[in-house]
Amino acid sequence: MLFWTQDQRDAAFRTMETMPKVVVNRIEAGGNIYPLPQGQPIDVGTDIDAYMAKQRNAGLIIVQDGKVRLEKYALGYGAADRWTSFSVAKSFTSTLVGAAVKDGYIKSLDDKVTTYIPTLKGSAYDDVSVRQLLTMTSGVKWNEDYTDPKSDVALFNLQKPVAGEDITVSYMKTLPREAPAGSKWVYKTGETNLIGVLVSSATGKTLSAYLSEKIWKPFGMERDAVWMLGATGHEISGCCMSASLKDYARFGQFILNGGVADGKKVLPDDWLPAWARPNRPISTGRAAVTAINGGPMTTAASPRRAFSGRGSSSIPNASW
Repeated sequence: MLFWTQDQRDAAFRTMETMPKVVVNRIEAGGNIYPLPQGQPIDVGTDIDAYMAKQRNAGLIIVQDGKVRLEKYALGYGAADRWTSFSVAKSFTSTLVGAAVKDGYIKSLDDKVTTYIPTLKGSAYDDVSVRQLLTMTSGVKWNEDYTDPKSDVALFNLQKPVAGEDITVSYMKTLPREAPAGSKWVYKTGETNLIGVLVSSATGKTLSAYLSEKIWKPFGMERDAVWMLGATGHEISGCCMSASLKDYARFGQFILNGGVADGKKVLPDDWLPAWARPNRPISTGRAAVTAINGGPMTTAASPRRAFSGRGSSSIPNASW
């Protein structure tokens, strides 16, 4: 996917689950839909159609005070369709860590990663905590250059499966250390993939089933979503969820509502305040939704109770 042509991206990103050799798990929605009523249209002071065309943006939504103030679609994408998330999936993966802490599956963020992924023992991850993995401060060397076919983000997709071991673990345990754990932040999709393995190991559930159980059904998502699986059958948790634009917006509303679904707190009391605090020396200004996992935002929340979901782009370096 990193080296697809623009035409291939346009065709595939809204129908990833239909692509050859792609296998997905379904994230089931429930019967009760969280309402997003139409609000007063907002004037954003720019030509939205021109902006979306320039960015090759397939969907853009702005919700304020629980009401939709702008909703636009392009590139043949519509309200009933799904669009692949790419790194916006990191928001969902890191949220499931919070749910697993709340449920007692993960005892502490200061536990060693190897407590939950024993097959990492003997690697550079021996001394890495769940918190450090979650904040991408493990100190393990990683190259996220999407244009370099020899980067880790490209090579780990070529890893051959090893019997009895998740394919992400097989690659990540070969990486060397470049800095002490907790001392250096580097954006690493591979580490969010490890976080997904950790959550599944701790809960005994697939990420898709756990997401459906904790958020998708009880909060009231409108449509089923899907999550792409890797070669050893685990969700690619740093990437590759597909959901409708309004359900991405509902996830943002779930966060604005304090992580409550069907009247129950899904996350620990201190989880969202921790997200809102920068966890690395240079703040990117990105939303609290993904601050703890360092990934591109699902939503940009403001003190005025508004957020915009801008993750449905057909080019890899579009403005977020």
